[in-house]
Amino acid sequence: MTGAATPATTESARAAVARAVPDPPTLHASLDSLGYLADPGLTTALYLALRLPQPLLLEGEPGVGKTEAARALAGVLGSPLIRLQCYDGLDAAEALYEWNYPRQLLSIRLAESQGVALDEADLFTDAFLLRRPVLAALTHPGPLPAVLLIDEIDRADDDFEAFLLEVLAEASVTIPELGTVRATVTPVVVLTSNRTRDLHDALKRRCLYHWIDYPDTERVVEIVRRRVPGTTPSLAADVAASVHRMRTLEVQKPPGIAESIDWVGALTLLGVERLDDAAADRTLGVLLKYREDIDLVRDRGLAWLVGRPEN
Repeated sequence: MTGAATPATTESARAAVARAVPDPPTLHASLDSLGYLADPGLTTALYLALRLPQPLLLEGEPGVGKTEAARALAGVLGSPLIRLQCYDGLDAAEALYEWNYPRQLLSIRLAESQGVALDEADLFTDAFLLRRPVLAALTHPGPLPAVLLIDEIDRADDDFEAFLLEVLAEASVTIPELGTVRATVTPVVVLTSNRTRDLHDALKRRCLYHWIDYPDTERVVEIVRRRVPGTTPSLAADVAASVHRMRTLEVQKPPGIAESIDWVGALTLLGVERLDDAAADRTLGVLLKYREDIDLVRDRGLAWLVGRPEN
């Protein structure tokens, strides 16, 4: 779809979003019903990203729930979550589109067999276009916007950040063979970063910003019990406290909420009701991914980790 955006469609999409999410408390309740517990600051940031609308940059340590925030937001809208996982060397073509060359070749051979001449323009049409995440989000028909998750943007390079500026500022991209494609229903864009490098000011200026910190132990207990049905309050509390202690050590990769959920799931599967030295020792590999980190925890003491007074 090319040309100017259709105001009526844009306005109807905004009206649909306003009906679905009229205020932050409604959004908070909707996120809660989907099992995502957001604090007031994050709820407000997500609400503004929906209603302004404006891209939202979420930063925080790995495993604090940045990706899940975008997933939950898509769930609230009942819209698709379209995810672009960033990595070193990612280029615009991989994020945007590519041409279906096998289908083009088949069409050429079919035309030749029928004695029909094909112009180059006949081969570069929407029928041969393979939409990658960015283009798929821009061309989502609505009525509610898609949620475009640009995950771990800090892993991509400067050139890819520059490409995103047009997408974030204008909700449009340029395809040489087709022209400029503008979103009729502007997607909700959520970018995440683990802050392995600084992002450019030009990108940040186009975004709302929110830092997601590690939740306190009480909230971790609530999150874990929702995500791992059947977990006892005592085990969830033991794990939350132990993970909090572990983050005070200089481990290479501090465990986040995701690892806490995995740990509780593993302990529950093993029939553990209260965390003790033996259970912790057997399952540290669920939580920590470096041998040096595991050795560091063991050297500090498993009794300390599980909160048992040391002799």
